Amino acid sequence: MTRLLHRFLGSGDALARLQDHAARLRRLQGALDAALPPQLQEQCQVANLKDGTVVLSAQGGAAAVRLRQMLPSLLDQLVRAGHAVQAIKVKVATPGQVEWRRPPTERHISPAAKEGLSAFAHSLPADSPLRASLERLVRRGKD
Repeated sequence: MTRLLHRFLGSGDALARLQDHAARLRRLQGALDAALPPQLQEQCQVANLKDGTVVLSAQGGAAAVRLRQMLPSLLDQLVRAGHAVQAIKVKVATPGQVEWRRPPTERHISPAAKEGLSAFAHSLPADSPLRASLERLVRRGKD
């Protein structure tokens, strides 16, 4: 299966260029990981390489500031690793997409229902878990 995929990716001119670019970015990411301290390795990724400029994506402002402080040494280490890099740009990545959840629906309990639940709760034994739940429901219920 992977042989078929590699043959397909390498067959077209545009796809071959895309595959080469992706491989170049993977090699740059490996060189970047080797050059960064361990605490920054998970927070920084190579986003792109265009015209000798590497764009790095940092997972927050603090990581971006630290990367900007390290730019001269990073550039030197990437060049020594054999990459044709002339400049490095640092950008702050957008936070990961947060799954949207519908706000909980508000449940309203009429005053008459509250009285009935309260009366039923008082008829139960004092140590009953059902009694505690009903009393909590009556306390939290909105009119």
